[in-house]
Amino acid sequence: MARKDLAREDLAAEPSASELSLSSLKPAQARKDRKRVGRGLGSGKGRYSGRGIKGQKSRAGSHKMPAGFEGGQMPIDMRVGKLRGNTSADAMPIGPFRTYSQPVNVGDLQARFDAGAEVTPETLKAAGLIRKVSVDVKILGEGDLTAKLAVSAHGFSKSAVEKIEASGGTVTWLRGEPVEKKKKRHKAAKPAAAEADDEPTPAESAPAEPADGSTEAEAEAEE
Repeated sequence: MARKDLAREDLAAEPSASELSLSSLKPAQARKDRKRVGRGLGSGKGRYSGRGIKGQKSRAGSHKMPAGFEGGQMPIDMRVGKLRGNTSADAMPIGPFRTYSQPVNVGDLQARFDAGAEVTPETLKAAGLIRKVSVDVKILGEGDLTAKLAVSAHGFSKSAVEKIEASGGTVTWLRGEPVEKKKKRHKAAKPAAAEADDEPTPAESAPAEPADGSTEAEAEAEE
């Protein structure tokens, strides 16, 4: 009996044929007609189709200009001066020439490796400290290290080298130990006081006069 009652309730909830028809169907969300331009003056969007008379914005493709386009004038990114930054090859490791290395702290080595172990990129990946062997590894000095380890990596921070060697371990640079670049020495400009001292005074530059007070012309005449 209960099933029959439920079936009767479902039938009562369904709309009747007179209520449901093609003329009464409506979409779940109201639809908006698209704008039809150039269909005569009576449509409200005729003649110039809402674009006005002439000008760049009346042309086809005028609303698809790239970002930074300023109507044909010199854009601001080309007007302003440029400084050395992330677009220069000398600005590594910034910008398109960026280099990346996977960082590993000595504190993590202390937690994952026993004393006397050999630490390499392969063992680091097996221990879950790095993701890829193909990317360089750099050992950093955060944390404490007491275990004696033989660490091989592509890079080391200064504090990491000190801590590894202090615990009795060894450091091996896989790409060779970096060489410090010599700083270029610029010649110091001569101080203004020294230049003033070197210049002769007017008294020194003038020719010496005879002791008797006669001029040079009189002395030549006497000769």
